[in-house]
Amino acid sequence: MSYRIASTILTFAAITAAGAGGYYVGQNGLRWPDVTISAAQATQAAAAASGPAVYYRDPDGKPAYSAGPRKTADGHDYVPVHADQDISFDEASGEVVAPAVAITKAASSAGARRILYYRNPMGLPDTSQTPKKDSMGMDYIPVFEGDSDDGDTVKVSPRKLQRTGVRTETAQSRVLSLPVRASGTIQLDERRISVVATRSDAFIDHVEDVTTGDRVSKGQPLLRLYSPDIAAASAQYLSSLGAQGSRQRLENLNVPAEVIDEIERSHKAATSIVWTAPRNGIVTQRNVVEGMKASPGDVLFRLADISTVWALIDVTERDLPMIAVGQAVTVRARSFVDRSFAGKVAVIYPQVNKETRTTRVRVELVNPEGILRPDMYVDAEIATGIQTPVTTVPVSAVIDSGSKQVVIVDKGEGRFEPRAVTLGQRNSDFAEIKDGVAPGDKVVVAANFLIDAESNLKAALQGLAASGDGK
Repeated sequence: MSYRIASTILTFAAITAAGAGGYYVGQNGLRWPDVTISAAQATQAAAAASGPAVYYRDPDGKPAYSAGPRKTADGHDYVPVHADQDISFDEASGEVVAPAVAITKAASSAGARRILYYRNPMGLPDTSQTPKKDSMGMDYIPVFEGDSDDGDTVKVSPRKLQRTGVRTETAQSRVLSLPVRASGTIQLDERRISVVATRSDAFIDHVEDVTTGDRVSKGQPLLRLYSPDIAAASAQYLSSLGAQGSRQRLENLNVPAEVIDEIERSHKAATSIVWTAPRNGIVTQRNVVEGMKASPGDVLFRLADISTVWALIDVTERDLPMIAVGQAVTVRARSFVDRSFAGKVAVIYPQVNKETRTTRVRVELVNPEGILRPDMYVDAEIATGIQTPVTTVPVSAVIDSGSKQVVIVDKGEGRFEPRAVTLGQRNSDFAEIKDGVAPGDKVVVAANFLIDAESNLKAALQGLAASGDGK
């Protein structure tokens, strides 16, 4: 008979240790860990049972459970498991113990430590200065002296870190680039455009085989013409050879220097003159044909040197304050997506386009291959921001509540400290930290909001405990 009583007590203790988690384990066919408690502890756990029945367990300790009252095949009633008879997993050892035993173990491990207060078992911001139960009959959990040491530091077990996916990165000192992206077009460098024109009436005798789009070199013949004014000036120059005034008249008629030198060398008046290209470049205009008469100022050829071109970028008013002369720019033509061209901001134009609300920015680009052509669309990335290294963290490390910004610092051994920080500039990847974090600090970049929530809960509990002490 005494054996039957002892067996019943131990069975009831196992029921108390199983708790809500036992139901899950039984349904999934997993092995239930052994529960090793003494008969006195089992009696204590049984006596403490209170609150509503959560579920019902097989009276013989078999992994069989029921949501409501039922009987075994041999007619025995299933044993009710109450709300305060849930199990507790000790993360350090993996041992499963009943609530009463868990509290006893906690008290014994605490030694002489003083209990500061009791917190709500469900994590609610509710504390008590004396032992009590919640509305479900669950015991409040004691918080011992020393558990709240180290200010705002939160301790997280390795198992919880693994479950929540906490990940850290190191704060680093780096140059924080804040690229401004805008589009624009390629245009000719205005300083590298030349025209071929006469300053007197002339008749075109011959035009070389040069057409629009052809490349020409400086000194290459373009056409031959006859001008009565130039012929008369050259004859006068010969009659008074060496007179400065006669040479100046030829120069005023835009006669090339090499033609004047030839007149002086050959002692023959120029009846026709060969006009040459004034620079290397591309023929962008040809307005001359053989036999035509050219009037003073008529543009016969227009040449452009495209070895250097301009990218005229339209920057919005919002981004304009970040743009400065000398900033590096990377330009990509939409026709050559795999090529990039480096340049610098040369000029910021003074006007704002009233229709597009943009300001034009000029970027000078070297174009040795000539693949950048006038009016070609391009996309530009202007490297604005701080040019000296600053302390930065990944953007995901910053928890921004609107009124303050917080970064969770990993202090090692599962300890984390929320720190209020002062932010500077930021881009899509990194944020500048002006105060609160130093290079080398490890910051949480994933699941940091979970640690922040636990820190806020701890602060609330400590605040309630402090207010309770003042009563």
